[in-house]
Amino acid sequence: MKVLPFKIPKAESDILIVQEDRGRTFYEQLHQHEEIQLSFIVSGKGTFIIGDTIRDFQPNDVLLFGSHVPHVLKSDVSTEQDSYMISLFFTSDSFGEHFFGLPKLQSLQKLLNDARFGVKFTEHKTIVKSLFEGVLLQNSLQQFATFFEILSILTQLDYETISSFINTKNYTDDEGKRMSAVFEFAMNHFDQKIVLEDIATIANMTPNAFCKYFKQRTNKTFFKFLTEVRIENACKFLTNQSQLSIAETAYSCGFFNVSNFNRKFKEIKGLTPTKFRKKVFLNAKF
Repeated sequence: MKVLPFKIPKAESDILIVQEDRGRTFYEQLHQHEEIQLSFIVSGKGTFIIGDTIRDFQPNDVLLFGSHVPHVLKSDVSTEQDSYMISLFFTSDSFGEHFFGLPKLQSLQKLLNDARFGVKFTEHKTIVKSLFEGVLLQNSLQQFATFFEILSILTQLDYETISSFINTKNYTDDEGKRMSAVFEFAMNHFDQKIVLEDIATIANMTPNAFCKYFKQRTNKTFFKFLTEVRIENACKFLTNQSQLSIAETAYSCGFFNVSNFNRKFKEIKGLTPTKFRKKVFLNAKF
């Protein structure tokens, strides 16, 4: 399998592609493809990277990735549950060159435009799950109808754009493998001390060359990205590991100074780790 670019398996006559991904993990290599990807997470938890940003995913999440947007989903294999995702793939001209530009589809145009930065829906509707699951059993005409029903519902739901910077250039296979290796190393070793020489070696580059290379492709330094990976994992610890103290959470996520952890957490999430945990607890009660 090529890392970048990635080809969605389809027949010449396919307009809307329906795909199931099920197993211990999803495809864990950084990749991009021409098709817009609309995915529903049926089961499994983990993190995904899009552009310069990392976020978590969990059951009932709906994700939307624009055309040629580099992304990767990494499943949390510490859980016993398999990862299962239903995805719909289509292009901007799947239904005609000017279809999505029709005046009556303005709300959909905004959503598809925001998909350039990756979209995660923050509001969930039970019907969305049944529609995604139903599309697997339908003929082509029924799938089209269900697809547009899903889009109609999603345009009315709250969502957040994920990334602030997307480099949609077509990567070579070697570039894709290099960035994939860097991301994978960060996600697998975030709890350890990582120095510039370590990650430059993973990329098979000199430290100076790697710094420029990473900044050009993500619009941020590697260590800023690494901090965000650590904070995102800290959120998981604070949500799922209630027995851990704030200090233990910090050390478990690669921070060796609690004050620095608190400062970085608030900088990225907008509230302190303690307030984050309280907010999660209160939401769980309701």
